[in-house]
Amino acid sequence: MRVKFTLLNILSGVGNQLIITVLSFISRTIFINSLGIEYLGINALFTSILAMLSLAEAGIGSSIIYNLYKPVADNDRTKILVLMQLYKKAYLIIAGVVMFLGLGLMPFLDLFIKDTSIDNLTFIYFLFLMNTAAPYLFVYKHSFLNVNQKNYIVTLVFSVSAIISTCMKIAILYYTENYIFYLIVESAITITTSIILAYIVDRLYPFLKEKTKRKLDPETKANFIKNMKAIILQNVGNYFIFGVDSILISSFVSIAAVGLYSNYKMLIDICRTFLNQVFANMYHSLGNLVARESAEAIYRIYRVTFLLNFWLYSLLSIVLYLLVEPLIVVWIGAEFKMTHVVLLVLIIAFFERGMRNSLSAVKTTAGIFHEDRYAPLFQAVVNLGLSLVLVQYWGITGIFAGSVVSAILVPFWYTPKLVYHKVFHQPVSRYFTRYLYYTIIGSITCLLAGFTLQFIPSSSILWIIVQGISIFLIVNLVYTMIFYRTEEFKYLLGIARTLIIKIPRLGVIYQKTVKRGRPLDVGGNK
Repeated sequence: MRVKFTLLNILSGVGNQLIITVLSFISRTIFINSLGIEYLGINALFTSILAMLSLAEAGIGSSIIYNLYKPVADNDRTKILVLMQLYKKAYLIIAGVVMFLGLGLMPFLDLFIKDTSIDNLTFIYFLFLMNTAAPYLFVYKHSFLNVNQKNYIVTLVFSVSAIISTCMKIAILYYTENYIFYLIVESAITITTSIILAYIVDRLYPFLKEKTKRKLDPETKANFIKNMKAIILQNVGNYFIFGVDSILISSFVSIAAVGLYSNYKMLIDICRTFLNQVFANMYHSLGNLVARESAEAIYRIYRVTFLLNFWLYSLLSIVLYLLVEPLIVVWIGAEFKMTHVVLLVLIIAFFERGMRNSLSAVKTTAGIFHEDRYAPLFQAVVNLGLSLVLVQYWGITGIFAGSVVSAILVPFWYTPKLVYHKVFHQPVSRYFTRYLYYTIIGSITCLLAGFTLQFIPSSSILWIIVQGISIFLIVNLVYTMIFYRTEEFKYLLGIARTLIIKIPRLGVIYQKTVKRGRPLDVGGNK
């Protein structure tokens, strides 16, 4: 059942992402034409600031979810209830902390904003704050669906919500050009979606409404606190690595530059989110696997996911590198382009971070939080220090260069060392040898695809689609010729065949799962 649910989750996630991608382009185009680049910059800046406030959640959710994998696999309802009650209390506190910190930050907004003429910034920020804090009241419910590999239910609800929300926001921008009304509607739909998901979980898992007086056993409690502290340190560090770019650009360059960067970020995030739909669903299946299988079995599956990880991330890295600039020109105009060096650095950062995806999944599902708790903080210090220095000489490029260098100095080598030694019991040199091998293949393939595109024009969206199809065919043909004899490729080919066979049956599984009023077993893998 594990494979069926994983396939169903991936298919629903990918389908959702395709819909969201189309709507995102339409929405972004109308947003720029209706409100302009400054509002786009404010949108990106406040999103980044509130991501910082969300660090109040850092560690709690991940630690509890990690502790849920085993009781869910064993169908231990009593322990599940204890953890879920803890989860609920924790998130009530988190919602309050986020609101408190957010309101406390409000008088200092001028420190983060350079050169803007936008009115009502305080009220706009307050709407962003409400949209961030309110969903925490319900998030513990739909997280339980993810642990049970029922991500496709969450995806379906969020897909419908995103379609309704985006269509309404497009209409508001087109007919009224009222940004505040736009944000009010977004907040209302976000909160309503969270309430609907909580209701669905109550229907599918009615036992979660039961109360229990049992307390966490000392071992689980100690493990929870230990992991939570470690994840808090990691997430604080991760924010200052990945979340401060917009704040730095706004502070040292301009709010308009944040708007320019946000278009590139949107395109890269679309690719990252698309891949997350694949790997996040494998992540929850891997959590079940780690709880049950041997190190040898985990390593064998990891090698398969590492090949898939390289294949997909390198494919989209090549697509982004070769097509982002012509797409920006055709889509919204040459005046929205950034320098080619900025694009190159952004793509290197995307690829490097993506290549660690499989390792990070194993590390998290194996519960390795404590050992590298200080690594993200060290990386954050290096990142901020380099970015603050390099922005003086290279401008916006220096901010992104700081992120790449700090990643190479810390997680690039330390994360594989931990996973290979503690989980696989293998020499870490095997990882770096394979990483180098994959990177050389990807680089050569990128050069080949770039040479081919010289013979295809990029003067319209249709021609850019032709270029994208050409890259897709070239990359997949080259990779298939290189890897078709490997065990990993054969395993993936078997999964693909299984997927083709089981697609007609996935609809039946889905209908049985969400049948109104029918309780579900919590195991999900039986």
